[in-house]
Amino acid sequence: MSISSVPSADDSDSTPSITHANKIADKAVKQVAKKVSQKKPLPKVLPHHSEEIDVQAMPQVLGRLTKLAVRYPWHCVFAILAALGAAVFNLLMPLLLGHAVDQAGHLLVNAKLGADVVRNALLTTGALIVLVCAVRGILTGLQGYLGETLAQKVGYDLRMAFYEKLQRLSFSYHDKIHTGDLIARGMLDLEGVRAFLEFGVLRVITLTLLLGVGSWRLLSIDVTLGLLALSFVPFVAWNAARTGLRLRVSWQRLQKMMSEMTLNMEENLQGVRVVRAFTSRLHEMAKFDKISDIALRLSNQRITERMGNMSAMVLAYYTSMALVLWVGGQRVANGSLTVGSLTEFLTFITILQLPLRQIGMIVNASARATGSGARLFEVLDTDPEIKDAPSAHDLKIDQGLLRFESVSFAYGNGPNDRTVLKDISFEVKKGDVLGIVGAPGSGKSTLAHLIPRFYEVSSGRITIDGQDVRSLTLSSLRSAVSLVQQENFLFDTSVHNNVAYSEPQAGEERVIEAASVAQIHEHVEQLPKGYTTRVGERGVALSGGQRQRMTIARGLLDQPSILVLDDSTAAIDPATEQRVRAALQSSLQNTATIIIAHRLSSLKHADQIIVLDEGRIVERGSHAELSAAGGRYAELWSLQNRGAQEGLTGSTVSAAINNNNVEFAS
Repeated sequence: MSISSVPSADDSDSTPSITHANKIADKAVKQVAKKVSQKKPLPKVLPHHSEEIDVQAMPQVLGRLTKLAVRYPWHCVFAILAALGAAVFNLLMPLLLGHAVDQAGHLLVNAKLGADVVRNALLTTGALIVLVCAVRGILTGLQGYLGETLAQKVGYDLRMAFYEKLQRLSFSYHDKIHTGDLIARGMLDLEGVRAFLEFGVLRVITLTLLLGVGSWRLLSIDVTLGLLALSFVPFVAWNAARTGLRLRVSWQRLQKMMSEMTLNMEENLQGVRVVRAFTSRLHEMAKFDKISDIALRLSNQRITERMGNMSAMVLAYYTSMALVLWVGGQRVANGSLTVGSLTEFLTFITILQLPLRQIGMIVNASARATGSGARLFEVLDTDPEIKDAPSAHDLKIDQGLLRFESVSFAYGNGPNDRTVLKDISFEVKKGDVLGIVGAPGSGKSTLAHLIPRFYEVSSGRITIDGQDVRSLTLSSLRSAVSLVQQENFLFDTSVHNNVAYSEPQAGEERVIEAASVAQIHEHVEQLPKGYTTRVGERGVALSGGQRQRMTIARGLLDQPSILVLDDSTAAIDPATEQRVRAALQSSLQNTATIIIAHRLSSLKHADQIIVLDEGRIVERGSHAELSAAGGRYAELWSLQNRGAQEGLTGSTVSAAINNNNVEFAS
């Protein structure tokens, strides 16, 4: 695959004539593409299906999927009856056509019968054939409709169960699983399960009845001719099943390449400013060309496999038909077989051809459903690490006293898992402010995540008014604790909906009040549609500081009993931050507040400040006490003040602090 000359978006303002620079750039693109296109060929033989498909798990997974469908018993019954009915009327067609041919021959040679008798007999037979065809068509359509609606119902149930489970799974689970993988399971894998229920189950029933009853009928007429008529069945069935598995494996490989292509394009679009800044157009095009070329060759390989399989099946079908015509014609000539019986043989071969070709589709759907269903059930069967205890009760707030009692925590239970927090003890009550500072990786954000029980403590306990958070219902605990995290994530909806996310029914007055405390109200009023203005994907329409203030407003809406601000003012300018702090002090008199910050001036008003280092509390006290103690906090405070006085830039201050293993925002 080669890349032709493609102008970049940077050339949109250029003149129609191609400049010398553009010619050089296009030549370079072609050279890069030529180098990229010189790749090793794909293996001609696809890997064996057992490398990708868990055949042993197939009965269990498919059986479990079938049980989900049985939850709609009447739907299943009518779908199966429609499939059986369509198969029965399909089997009647060869019988009726054979009878019609014999009847027509008998009427033609019997000169004693009048023209009206002959015409009426043929019309009756023809009308019967038309009626059978019509009923067969209706039942086939009904089978397809019922099968698809049943598959959609089961797909809906699985989709909602999957989404609901994602809402309950612990943060530790999401830390290990890529978001794209979960999205693929909830969309592509679910579609694979639905396709099996729609195409696989009912078609197996139809094919089994057609092949079983039809084979018995043909063999009962003439064993030799019946065997010849069915001679193509084993080969076509084996070849279709084999091809179905091979195409399934190649499809999995193609899906992986398409995922890489999507990821490559997504990264390119998200980092388009970086690409342009470093003039990396050629490099990005070469990467995309490499992936696209592999995907193209895989697609061509699939086409070759499919066309070869189809040609082999058609050859087997016509070979079988030719043998039946040759042997059957001889028997018709010597009078041992009627023309109608021969017609019945040929008609049945024709009817059986399409269902046999669908064996590949059935096998493919079954293999896909096995892998897709296993991936779905892996998530659905996962037991959340964080869940309500059997005797959990709602949180009852009195004094609003939050206490850490010798808390230690590690991300994992293995011997090599590092302990992030070690023997942490402190308390903060209603109306008090606790400040937390520390070097990067000292455990500040981890400590914040333990309060709403996003993770489980390894030892010690966390209590609110003496109630262990592990004994509380998660809903009541997280309703009382508001965590404004470092990542100022906003949804692509209106300002009002973002601020009122925790309580969508909140009125405009409450939203404005929370926005005013966060010092974002005046800016929102200047937006084109005020609080109904959409903020764009991840709040792209707002600046970093505006996004942070909006997340603060979202955390304040419910007037929480405990508020945790995890470095939530780092992108706000100092003047605005001071206004936010002043507004928070007056509005949070009944709230226990924890502020994690790198800008130490933000913590001067705190009642108590703790300094973390490698997961331990190394200093504790008020701003004045810690400044006078001459320890780690005093050193940081002096460094920040000196940087401000000397007019250091933010990058210089950050570099200086990094040399002291401490990160803070200037």
